[in-house]
Amino acid sequence: MSNQIIFYIMGGSVGLLLILGIAYYILSKKMQKSEYRQIKKLQQGTKEKSFSAEILYQKLYIMYVRVPFLKRYILKLRRRLEIINIDDEYATRRDSSKILTKALAIVIPTIIITIIITSSNYLVMFILLIFELFMIDTLIDGSVDKKDSNLLKEQLDFFSEIRHAYHEFNMVEEAIYQVSQDDEMSISRQGEKIYEILISDDPETELEKYYDIAPNIYLKEFAGISYLTKEFGDRKVDGASLYLKNINNITKEMQLEILKRDKLNYVFQSLSVISIAPVLLLEPLKNWSISNFSFTESWYNGKPGMIVQILILILTFISYVLVRRLKDNGSTGINTKNTENPWQAKLYKKKIIKKFVDLFMPKDGTKEYRKIKQLLKDAASHLKIEWLYINRICLAVVTCVVSLIVFIYLHQLAIDYVYTEPTTNYDIIGDLDEKDKEKAMEITEQDNIILNQFRGKLDTTEAEIQIAVERLDYYEEAEDDEIEVAVKRIYDKLQIVNSEYLKWFEFLLAFVFAIIGYMAPLWLLMFQAKMRQIEMEDEVMQFQTIILMLMRIERVNVEIILEWLERYANIFKGPISKCVNNYEAGAWEALEEMKEEVSYMPLVRIIESLQAAVEKIPIRDAFDELDSERDYYQEKRKESNDRLIKRKGMIGKAIGFAPMVCMFVGYLIIPLVFIGLTAMSSSFASMTAQTV
Repeated sequence: MSNQIIFYIMGGSVGLLLILGIAYYILSKKMQKSEYRQIKKLQQGTKEKSFSAEILYQKLYIMYVRVPFLKRYILKLRRRLEIINIDDEYATRRDSSKILTKALAIVIPTIIITIIITSSNYLVMFILLIFELFMIDTLIDGSVDKKDSNLLKEQLDFFSEIRHAYHEFNMVEEAIYQVSQDDEMSISRQGEKIYEILISDDPETELEKYYDIAPNIYLKEFAGISYLTKEFGDRKVDGASLYLKNINNITKEMQLEILKRDKLNYVFQSLSVISIAPVLLLEPLKNWSISNFSFTESWYNGKPGMIVQILILILTFISYVLVRRLKDNGSTGINTKNTENPWQAKLYKKKIIKKFVDLFMPKDGTKEYRKIKQLLKDAASHLKIEWLYINRICLAVVTCVVSLIVFIYLHQLAIDYVYTEPTTNYDIIGDLDEKDKEKAMEITEQDNIILNQFRGKLDTTEAEIQIAVERLDYYEEAEDDEIEVAVKRIYDKLQIVNSEYLKWFEFLLAFVFAIIGYMAPLWLLMFQAKMRQIEMEDEVMQFQTIILMLMRIERVNVEIILEWLERYANIFKGPISKCVNNYEAGAWEALEEMKEEVSYMPLVRIIESLQAAVEKIPIRDAFDELDSERDYYQEKRKESNDRLIKRKGMIGKAIGFAPMVCMFVGYLIIPLVFIGLTAMSSSFASMTAQTV
């Protein structure tokens, strides 16, 4: 190769490198001035830092799912949150893990404090630890309810934007799609789901599926009204869009619901804590009383004090459950329990257990069977009648066994107290100093020697005890009076020790408690049904709003109205479902049968208006008073909600404060007064005897 060719190659290479350098410089300058720089900044803002809470919660979720105990709670959270975070697995896992982590952060320190406070009382410690597990449910439900309420508040803004978008596009599905593009709001996912339903090939079927998973009834109403408007078209009523009027009606209902929830949360925000507080204050209160009034030690550390403790714990548990049921009743939250194949269903599949449970269950078709089924419906319980009776039988067995264990523990507690109580005659005047306490414990140890010798011998006499006492080195130089006092004291102790065993009436009491445990699930259903009756007026007013939205839509008939009422019914779901099923056999007759089953007059008037709309007059004329008296019904609804909250608040306060009152009265005041008066009487009697 010649030198000239090599020179050309080298020159070309240098020129090419120079051209590339100039091109890079020009391109970099353009990139700095263009959107490229902004994109780079956005990318830097999305890069994860060394610590990411998002990733931490995702990892914690995987860990919680693998832990058997925590798995129950994380799956319960999933079932509620996956409805709110529809089709968003990442958000569902994150929120589930976040809520459970916060709950554990509160419960774990509480458990540690409980163990420290009750380290000397294992029974109370065990009961408290079991009880505190229920606190996790409260914290979890409270967190999810907060998200549910936030979703409801987001719906107000969502519907407001829907109005503006509908004015712009004049198409339901386009308005929903446009507003649902905001990724920061939870309601946007619901809007996207409704949009997908409206543009699907079979929107009616997809809508029925959505009704089963919608987070609240207002989204159901919005989805239903949007579908009807898309199918049948919009129309003008009094110069305004009927679709927008219906959205306005739903918005007003949501505003009332939000106010109702806020007021209920305000009324009940501290009642759950107040109902729980006594179980955490029992031991500190006991220690304070003993340290200031030493004469109460025998009562608190003996069997009477333990019995009162257990009663207060049981009352606290009952109050806690009732307060929760009272606050949660009528909520729009969905049922998070496994209703397909719970442990009761698995147990009932076993032939032996099935035969045993069937012995207690009323036969199908009997009056008792219909009564129980109706009670389950009235209480809106997810339980089947077989599951209810499995609960009742299991609770009865557990109550009986636990009662016997508690009786045995109380007997052992009384015996242990006899063996460990300092033996002396001190009263209200004061406590023992260290020297007197050592002497008292020395006497107790000598008494224990005799007690061990005669324990279990029911026919032991004082003469036999006296012989044994005189043989002890401790009483070698004692006078006859001192020996006589010791014999009498030891004999009394021996009677206590030998009498502490399970007696026939304790077996009877355990059986009685088992019957109470057997009836408890039934009583709880009755309480829940009673509380639901308070909300009858609220549900009927909800029916009026639904009818008001439907009555002016073209092609809507009585059957469609009944289907909508059935979809949103809670308390009156049974009669309405029966009417819908019998409607094709005869519309008037089906409505008449429903009217006979319902005794609540406002609903009876609605049924009569539906009967008139079946044959005589159009639907809009049958319910014309709903439109003309709309403002009156709105004010009545507000007043009804206020009365409902006030009534629930009164009941809740009575139930929530009951454990606290019983603790101070039954566990502090009565023991102090009764034992104090007894000690004073005995002191005065002994002073009188010495004077004489």
